Amino acid sequence: MKQFILTITVLMTLFMTIDALASDKGVNAEWLEPFTGMEFVWVPAGCFMMGSPELEKGRMEHEGPQRKVCVDGFWMGKYEVTRGEWVTIMGRDPDYYYFSGFEKYPMDNVSWDDTQKFIQKLNAKGVGKFRLPTEAEWEYACRADSTTRYSFGDTINTDQANYIDEIKPSIDSESIKAVGTLGPNKFGLYDMHGNIWEWCEDTFEWYPSGPARNPLIVKSDNPVRVVRGGSGFNSPEYLRSAFRGGYKQNERQILTGLRLVRSP
Repeated sequence: MKQFILTITVLMTLFMTIDALASDKGVNAEWLEPFTGMEFVWVPAGCFMMGSPELEKGRMEHEGPQRKVCVDGFWMGKYEVTRGEWVTIMGRDPDYYYFSGFEKYPMDNVSWDDTQKFIQKLNAKGVGKFRLPTEAEWEYACRADSTTRYSFGDTINTDQANYIDEIKPSIDSESIKAVGTLGPNKFGLYDMHGNIWEWCEDTFEWYPSGPARNPLIVKSDNPVRVVRGGSGFNSPEYLRSAFRGGYKQNERQILTGLRLVRSP
């Protein structure tokens, strides 16, 4: 028992030390969740213009009004939660499709409600408090200090993100890729554009006007939760940093999964 307590104390001290270092340095710090091997990177605090400017190509009306938003620093999943990580926490499920190398592919076809069950079980492990990102955190992390349509600039290509373009005539097996197949953005996050949609914590609402800090908008009478990022089934306009979608929180949609945040 004494050895167990000592081990837990050492682990928690290590976690707090890593958090402190990340907060001080604000760049490229990483943390490994010990049960699943899930990798997290530190996203430093900052401010950005959330939403899209009125003249942005492909803009949707519900991407505004654009406003200044500031967020505190946070740990975010380097990759989308994989099938392997999901099975480690939830156990093998006969309803899911397993294939060679499945553990490296993002977990999809899960509802927002499903993600909450996963998070609850992960939090019960006692190594941190995990949750979905707020919509503001997600867009801030996706933009990674950029102000363009995508974190890579005003255009994007299939070397940077997984999506359907004119050279992909139909949906095929390449419409979903193993996590980390393509390169990261400036914050070290992979597949923020394309591959699978990612659930956020917020319900889908029109943006309020005026600046905000760490906004989270959840209305109990709205069953529609925000999804972000686009997927391998979508064309480029759906991958823009400001693009917003939404599904009912109990709906399971193909190529819709999750990426986690760990609170400092």
